[in-house]
Amino acid sequence: MALYHSLPMADVFDKEKRSDIMRHVRSKGNKSTELKLIEIFHSLGIKGWRRNYSVVGHPDFVFPEQRVAIFVDGCFWHGHDCRNTRPTDNADYWAAKRERNRKHDAEITARFESRGWKVLRIWECELKKMNRATLEEKLLRYLQYSETKEPHQLYPNP
Repeated sequence: MALYHSLPMADVFDKEKRSDIMRHVRSKGNKSTELKLIEIFHSLGIKGWRRNYSVVGHPDFVFPEQRVAIFVDGCFWHGHDCRNTRPTDNADYWAAKRERNRKHDAEITARFESRGWKVLRIWECELKKMNRATLEEKLLRYLQYSETKEPHQLYPNP
């Protein structure tokens, strides 16, 4: 039986080239989290949502009639400490990256709210089965659905 050692893998690119490549990688949506939320919407009878809605800030889901934007934030990338996953390699870089993401999230939320939208941010970990009941309650309360699953208009902010 061969023993394997935990050695760092050699990169075929130098640090500057790898950084340039990674800088150009753009998110195209996390299908697994979006599909889980769609499943929850269907099971609760929540209707009226749109994906890929053309609006600055790119929310994962939009309820245009209710003016609600929903973002599903990845726990690692947006700084949630649910799993306490913080890289030890290049820790300063990752801490700064997560902080930039959090700042950007706050700016986008403020931008939507200043235009009269409500914003709901859901952590990736909230989509796990063990957290589903809490998430369902949060969605129903936030979207103001009744027990008969009939949608109600959100009241405007006072």
